[in-house]
Amino acid sequence: MLALLAAGSVFFPGLFLLSKQGLKHKLSLSEGEAATSSARLVSSIQALMASSAGYIIASSCQDVMEDKHWLADTYILFATPYFAYDIYAMFLCYWHKLQIKGHEEDDARTMGDAVVGYLRREALMVLHHIFMVVVCFPASVFWRQGRGDYFQGVLFLAELSTPFVCLGKVLIQHKKQHTPLHKVNGALMLLTFFSCRVLLFPYLYYAYSRYASIPVYTVPLVAPWQCNVGAAVLWVLQLYWFGLICRGAFRLVTRSRDSPLPFKAECHLSPFNGYSSLQVDRNN
Repeated sequence: MLALLAAGSVFFPGLFLLSKQGLKHKLSLSEGEAATSSARLVSSIQALMASSAGYIIASSCQDVMEDKHWLADTYILFATPYFAYDIYAMFLCYWHKLQIKGHEEDDARTMGDAVVGYLRREALMVLHHIFMVVVCFPASVFWRQGRGDYFQGVLFLAELSTPFVCLGKVLIQHKKQHTPLHKVNGALMLLTFFSCRVLLFPYLYYAYSRYASIPVYTVPLVAPWQCNVGAAVLWVLQLYWFGLICRGAFRLVTRSRDSPLPFKAECHLSPFNGYSSLQVDRNN
């Protein structure tokens, strides 16, 4: 257990540092651009690893409650340090953004002010990451007592939308938001987020209802209250973030039709964590 936690604690920050140095030297990016791109790269790699593990686990379990797969606990242990790393990586991106002309904030003149501003702006995302480490980690590794690997694998599949979000942010960073690739990527992002995050929790209850041969509306009555509370908290966050994405996408489309002036959009994502915001602003 400790070896896997240590491996994850080294792998994700190490990958971030290596990719940042590589982008700075190979593409001549600034420190801020390299840090931001590296954070998105690490998020995408983690998402691909999680979704691959999820597919392997879910497709290998015939009995949704009793069948076991070694990847279920292994990847949880390996990936848990990612959430701690990602809180810091998101802060670095926020800090570098503050250094860009036009993004300065009066209440973020020092590092301490920047931390406060970051926590205020990304409160939901930070709380989500803390929830994943403090609640979801022990629940997945200890409290479920080795049962329900299938459901754990399905939960990993929620990360499938993350690479599309990261690609969209990279395209925006390089002012490619008006290209066909950005539009296609945006459509795939909406589709995967809706199917892999919004529909995820109703599907979990449906899958258990089939396993137990009971009506789906009775599942919350027989499921442990901890499962119901955890699912409700995470599902509400996914619905909220999906609403922000849809609203931002609608504003993006309508503004592009109404005005020929260029504009930029930024959406901040975290794994399983969804989105913190989607903003559309006119360039000066």
